[in-house]
Amino acid sequence: MATYCLTVARLQLALGQGVRRLHVSAAFNAKAKVSMSRFEPSNYVSYEKLNENVNIVRKRLNRPLTLSEKIVYGHLDDPVGQDIARGHTYLRLRPDRVAMQDATAQMAMLQFISSGLPCVAVPSTIHCDHLIEAQIGGAKDLARAKDINAEVYNFLASAGAKYGVGFWKPGSGIIHQIILENYAYPGVLLIGTDSHTPNGGGLGSICIGVGGADAVDVMAGIPWELKCPKVIGVKLTGKLSGWTSPKDVILKVAGILTVKGGTGAIVEYHGPGVDSISCTGMATICNMGAEIGATTSVFPYNHRMKTYLEKTGRGDIAALADDYADLLVPDPGCEYDSIVEINLDELKPHINGPFTPDLAHPMADIGATAAKNGWPLEVKVGLIGSCTNSSYEDMGRSASVAKQALDKGLKCKAAFTITPGSEQIRATIERDGYSKILSDVGGMVLANACGPCIGQWDRRDVKKGEKNTIVTSYNRNFTARNDANPATHAFVASPEIVTALAIAGTLDFNPEVDYLTAANGEKFKLEPPSADELPKLDFDPGQDTYQHPPAEGGSKLRVDVSPTSTRLQLLEPFDKWAGGDLEDLQVLIKVKGKCTTDHISAAGPWLKFRGHLDNISNNMLIGAVNIENDGVNKIKNQLTGEYGGVPDVARHYKANGLSWVVVGDDNYGEGSSREHAALEPRHLGGRCIIVKSFARIHETNLKKQGMLPLTFQNPADYDKIRPDDKISIKGLATFTPGKPLSAVVKHSDGSKDDFQLNHTFNETQIEWFQAGSALNRMKELQ
Repeated sequence: MATYCLTVARLQLALGQGVRRLHVSAAFNAKAKVSMSRFEPSNYVSYEKLNENVNIVRKRLNRPLTLSEKIVYGHLDDPVGQDIARGHTYLRLRPDRVAMQDATAQMAMLQFISSGLPCVAVPSTIHCDHLIEAQIGGAKDLARAKDINAEVYNFLASAGAKYGVGFWKPGSGIIHQIILENYAYPGVLLIGTDSHTPNGGGLGSICIGVGGADAVDVMAGIPWELKCPKVIGVKLTGKLSGWTSPKDVILKVAGILTVKGGTGAIVEYHGPGVDSISCTGMATICNMGAEIGATTSVFPYNHRMKTYLEKTGRGDIAALADDYADLLVPDPGCEYDSIVEINLDELKPHINGPFTPDLAHPMADIGATAAKNGWPLEVKVGLIGSCTNSSYEDMGRSASVAKQALDKGLKCKAAFTITPGSEQIRATIERDGYSKILSDVGGMVLANACGPCIGQWDRRDVKKGEKNTIVTSYNRNFTARNDANPATHAFVASPEIVTALAIAGTLDFNPEVDYLTAANGEKFKLEPPSADELPKLDFDPGQDTYQHPPAEGGSKLRVDVSPTSTRLQLLEPFDKWAGGDLEDLQVLIKVKGKCTTDHISAAGPWLKFRGHLDNISNNMLIGAVNIENDGVNKIKNQLTGEYGGVPDVARHYKANGLSWVVVGDDNYGEGSSREHAALEPRHLGGRCIIVKSFARIHETNLKKQGMLPLTFQNPADYDKIRPDDKISIKGLATFTPGKPLSAVVKHSDGSKDDFQLNHTFNETQIEWFQAGSALNRMKELQ
């Protein structure tokens, strides 16, 4: 875009020699000039540069490379000098582009505005998908969202125009589907402010979920840091067939690796079974890789990706990818840190849950397991779509099941909702008759948005606290995530299985063997679903929902934030490190068990405050379980002796000059990429989070905001901490990479404990802590 060219010199003056030089065709694509997307005709696919860097690294390491290594190392800022050791060193990378969904884009753009930079340095986009609540149907829900979120949408549109960021309007679709249709391609490195960004791995991309502060770094032209990932290989043999779908691959993998088994690793699928999976099916698998904690997931370039690129108007990229096909697959003889093998011939349909996405059950077993555990068998609602499963093929396979029921005079016994992934999918399935079939069987087509998957669901069929079961084709099923009801048992399956269960109305229905009763009393079995991978005709693009940044640049445009707004708030810099140890931090809460980013910063109705740090902080840790009383949002204020909500007590401590610490369990912060889960503790006076282990994105987000994420050197030391303790963090004057810090714990009875705390900070990240945040450090360097 012309905007980038206007700002190169100013960016280099502001940030020195570390500034990214723009993607220009002369430097990157001597062989062919192929645009990265139709929206950025002057930014080109850079396979020649990627290949050059890969050759440098391969020669240095003197070994074959996995596909993920090729793409990641191929984007190194310094391929000649970068220290590379899987699982140990930090890589400095140059991503090709940035994508932000509207809930996280608010804080990302507020941080970018605070940086003082005039324009983004790489192609970047904002996608309006998170703020549309499912209530009565797509068109009306969208109109309502546009009205109540007008202030936020106007802010994002105007900020995008001013700073050179493309803007996808509300109704355009879910960010990950839009990326797959327009921006992902084999070999690209993309970061996105959403944990399911890895969806793009289905098109041979390395797409990584990050917090907004990481996105700001890349948009500012600063090298982005990532701990060198390990590589888990998943070898697929056999072929998918019958009721077994791509979703079942990742449901099976989640059961094997668990919610933290992929932490610090890229999952790389390979083997002869890959070719039996469609491109969008591969995207489904990569999307839900977030649920095993993986940095991202990726598939090798093949003919299924080529066909998808051609069908989505990117045949020129497909042709160029063919020329570089050897670059876009793993080297023969490459080695993985570990390997999981799955025979697709033997894989059966799965359903995972409730309350965690790694509790895997074959469909044949779920009925008995549910009865044994007292899980409700009646399916109240079936929900298909979401960023994980809303492709043309997904909708077609679901319609195939629905059509069989309709032909026998049946409709869904459960309520049934359909979420198209994009405006293009919505328009195409409407044209091709899928929407009518799904509606006729009893379904309600929702807006092209995240909706119930992220808790944007005005559910009214059950009361809060009422035990019930829902089945979805979504990715996450944490407690209360979809409908704010902690008693809802949410199960995750493929869209065709969800459709079958919605028709049957019961969780113990296995469509492979069980019979339904037709309207005329006949018993019949559903045949395995079948559908086209892609439409026979071209996709119908539907309405044009994209706003280009102005070609002349945005220097004359204004972005206003009202000081009285309850939705948006300009950011104030966090305070710098004072130079000494952190003394007598009050334990705010000792968290018991699973604590996801949903527990730390709930979504649903709170999404409306994502651009206002003080208001969104009123949800901090309100879902976390207090080990003292097994309650939620009920902790003792050690200054008053009274019990109150977690944010209220934190505010009271801050007002009285008392800094605090949170103590947590394993895989703390798993789930969403939302950096609000890091911003809120910092804003309310927190200085440190001490846990047994962290999820990757949340640990990085905490570092970015000047917090200290630390882990017990001995996990058993978690048991030594009491809810009313004060903890001092020692050793900060000599804070260095690889050197543990120490904790001195003062108990209320006068006794003490001390132990070692590990950290993963590198030198740059220690500078963030000392400056008060990564954004503060960026300003210091200008």
